[in-house]
Amino acid sequence: MKIMAKVFAAGLLAIFAFSVAAEEIGEVSTTFNLLSPNSKIVIEAFDDPEVAGVTCHVSKAKTGGLKGAVGLAEDPSEASIACRQIGAIDVSKLDHLKNGDVVFKENRSLIFKTLQVVRFFDKKRNVLIYLVYSDKLIDGSPKNSISTVPIMKWN
Repeated sequence: MKIMAKVFAAGLLAIFAFSVAAEEIGEVSTTFNLLSPNSKIVIEAFDDPEVAGVTCHVSKAKTGGLKGAVGLAEDPSEASIACRQIGAIDVSKLDHLKNGDVVFKENRSLIFKTLQVVRFFDKKRNVLIYLVYSDKLIDGSPKNSISTVPIMKWN
């Protein structure tokens, strides 16, 4: 029983360790439901927690209906990302980044599916690359999107 409690606690810690707060920018309804929430596409923004000066915008589908209203719906895997340099980037900190670091993570179903944004640094081209994808514990998902941020001098 103690092992189960430790596994559960580790799982909760992993979920909250990547809790970068995303700010909802807007949404559009894609279906109409008379007595429950509509399915929609939501646009959110978040700042890279380790690279000040970079903001990403993610659009993603959100399931409505009765299951969506009570939090039991599994949201679709589709997502798109666009990242931009919005301020000065301290280039001395970029060498310390690890390729594949998770910069944003959110659950897309009750427990088995997540949406993740990971960052890569293409040192040769001086470009940050952000990959958004959805993973599912059982069978994964190849659906993905990338955005690149060329690092420029900021005046």
